[in-house]
Amino acid sequence: MDKQKGFLLVVEDVPDILVLLNETLKFKGYRVVTATNGEEAMEIIQKERPALIITDILMPKMDGFSLVHRLRLDPATRNIPVVFLSATYVAPEDKEFALTIGVTRFVEKPVDMETFFPMIDSLLAEGAQDARPLDEKQFYEGYKKRLESKLRHKNTQISRDQHLLETLQEPQKQSFKTSLQNAIREREEIQKLLDEIRGRLESLN
Repeated sequence: MDKQKGFLLVVEDVPDILVLLNETLKFKGYRVVTATNGEEAMEIIQKERPALIITDILMPKMDGFSLVHRLRLDPATRNIPVVFLSATYVAPEDKEFALTIGVTRFVEKPVDMETFFPMIDSLLAEGAQDARPLDEKQFYEGYKKRLESKLRHKNTQISRDQHLLETLQEPQKQSFKTSLQNAIREREEIQKLLDEIRGRLESLN
């Protein structure tokens, strides 16, 4: 199979992970284009169709769920295979919703490269997939449930971590604080998305 035929679009907002995926895939002989959120990805896709999209879910501006929904609504991009990578959305219900909206494969972070590359080769060999979009209301109702569940988990995690932080010795606190700040940032992104989705649903009802 010609790995240079078409390109892989990698969408990831965490710089370290984006660099790792970009460099590793290029080393394996793929042509790679990168984006840091769904909006950037859509701009790239309008200019040239990727053979495959590898995307994170939780991202600013446009997340992975919205990106896939947009792709599946458009007949011109409906059949592009999409691989989700996530460390946040890993519950069985998250994976089920991803498959319902037309995601081709779901991979948990950290990515196991030994199984990742054969999967990419297999999807490229299969080519276009037959994907049908959910209607707007179905999509937003399912999306709202996933965000509400994720927000509950994040609130529990942050509350637990804040309590734990008080019990740590000073040398241990710094790395733990960074982790806590990341969790708070993620919670803010989830809350912002949830408010937006609730507004969309109200306008559809």
